[in-house]
Amino acid sequence: MEQVDKQEGRDAAAMAVDDPWYDATASGWGEGTAAEASGEDRPGAVPRQRVHSAAEIYLEVQRSPAFQEVRGRYRRFVFPATLAFLLWYLAYVVAATAAPGLMARPVAGSVNVAMVAGLGQFLSTFLLTWAYARHARLRRDRAALELRWDTQEMTRGMVQP
Repeated sequence: MEQVDKQEGRDAAAMAVDDPWYDATASGWGEGTAAEASGEDRPGAVPRQRVHSAAEIYLEVQRSPAFQEVRGRYRRFVFPATLAFLLWYLAYVVAATAAPGLMARPVAGSVNVAMVAGLGQFLSTFLLTWAYARHARLRRDRAALELRWDTQEMTRGMVQP
């Protein structure tokens, strides 16, 4: 039998103590009507079926349209961003070795083009990190959390070996 507790005057019968994600409802996610909680009204949601092993559950989730969309969003950002950053880095290295006269040209006082480009490398790293975090927050985090909830629900009904 599943153990449940009463917390802060609320009936916690809907919240199992052994659920590792139970506190995620504090952020407002996972709350709503029974149809929303089941996830069956979301387009591309992982279908609710009893599956017999964790491997089958994760394969089912991986094949779902919701998972494919999250992965697609990730790839559409990461691959171009990585390519752009590597090209920028290689351009700096090639310019430093192939065009030392250009890199030694003074910009302001004793600051030359190489120093500005080197500082640009640091700036672009921080800018790319900010852009990645913003993209993840706006485009992937909510969908990934919904997938996590779906997977959690599916593993509850899993037959233990």
